[in-house]
Order: sequence, then structure tokens, then C-alpha cells
Amino acid sequence: MKAKRGSSAREAVRSRLVVALDVATADEAESLVAALRDEVGVFKVGKQLFLHGGPQVVRAIRDRGGEVFLDLKFHDIPRTVARAGIEATRLGVKMFTVHASGSLEMMRVTVSEVQKTCRKEGLRRPKILAVTVLTSLSRDDLQRVGVRSGVESQVVRLASLAHEAGMDGVVASPHEVGPIRKACGRGFLIVTPGVRPRQAEWGDQKRVMTPGEAIRNGADYLVVGRPILDAPDPAAAARDIVADMERAFAARGGRLRLLSRPG
Repeated sequence: MKAKRGSSAREAVRSRLVVALDVATADEAESLVAALRDEVGVFKVGKQLFLHGGPQVVRAIRDRGGEVFLDLKFHDIPRTVARAGIEATRLGVKMFTVHASGSLEMMRVTVSEVQKTCRKEGLRRPKILAVTVLTSLSRDDLQRVGVRSGVESQVVRLASLAHEAGMDGVVASPHEVGPIRKACGRGFLIVTPGVRPRQAEWGDQKRVMTPGEAIRNGADYLVVGRPILDAPDPAAAARDIVADMERAFAARGGRLRLLSRPG
């Protein structure tokens, strides 16, 4: 019985590891899905892969048993983003992103139209996430584009706007998880890129934590790319990250209830 409980807890943690399929071709993506589908919970499809493979790459991942996080960061007028969100929903993705800076109205309309479509067509409703401040950006970068506040203030401002709009959660650096949780509550999903095992290179990320640190801070999903994709054994690298996540949850008192929400 104990082994079963441990296995269940491990599965709950595994389901919250997202692998970023930052590869050039659909063949590479499908090979990685085949190697990793038993080790991770979700596969992230970004702009490069989607522009190469189109909607079919999402269907191929799902046909192989993988859940998809479609990370295209929609940012346009409300009606255009809402229509894009509806098409993402019809593809069966688990999550997709819009830019929080696109406005309260853009986010509200997207949530509303996706919900209407799901009811009308009997579709699973994806989690709709707002991107706050990219993990590659620093305070200096924000100031250069006219944002006078610091990174944390801007992230919390955008997260609060997303919460008001009815979004399911946000994408934000692990460094801002605590302030977001304080502003938006425990039921608000926080997906954190900028996660690197301690020995990994940072690449173009600037606000980085290890998987265990991000979980201890209260993150719900972790997005990891190159440390898994570039590893000699990607499946083993993913298992090591899940183990680090498990230890972090244990350090939080084994509180897995955040992992039990639907979707």
C-alpha cells in the first residue's frame, strides 16, 4: 500500500514537469515524445516547432499520448486572440498562452469565447495562461521599453490583471512565485520557465532557479528545455528533475493538493 501511495505521489509530481520541445523538426519532436512520454507530464510547443510542423505536430504529440502546452503567446486585438484561442482549444491542447500586456479586455474576451465554444462543442477546456515578464528580461530591459517599475512589480501587476480577467494562471519566473501567490491566491496556476538543474548552463535566461527551489517557492508547473533535450540520456535527466521536485514537495510537508486540480 505504501508503494502505491508513493507511486501516486510521484505521478502527481511527474505530471507537472513540462518539456519544451525547442527543436527544428516534427520528427525530432516525435522522437522526444516517444522517449519522454512516461517521464514527464506535458510537452511545450513553441513558435519554431509550430511554424515548422503546424497544427499537425500538436495532433501527432497527442496521438502518441502526450499532453500539449501550446506556447504561442497570442497578443493582438481581443477578437483575434479569442479566435486563436478557440482554434487552440479545438486542437485539444492542455494549456495555451496569451500576453497579459494585451489588455484586460483581450484576456476576458478570450476566456469567455473559449468557454462558450467548449460548452457548445463538448470540448475539454484548456488552461489559459497569461505571460507576464519573460525570464530573459531584466529591470534594464523593461526600462528600455518604457516600464518604470521593477520586474517583480510589473509581474505582479500583470498577474493581478490576468486574475481579474478570469485567466487560469500565469507564466512567470520562479523568483516572482511568492508575490504572485500573495496577490492572486492559492487556486491560481503558476507555470515557471527559467528552471535549470544546478549544474546546467543558464543560456539566455536571467531569472533562474533549480527545479527544487522553484517548487519550494510554490510553483505548480516547471518548464525545462535544454537540460533535458541536450542530455546524453533525456529520460534519465527528466527522472532526476522529477526526483528533485519530489524532494521539494516533501520539504513543503508533502503538500500535493495544488497538483490535484483538474486539467
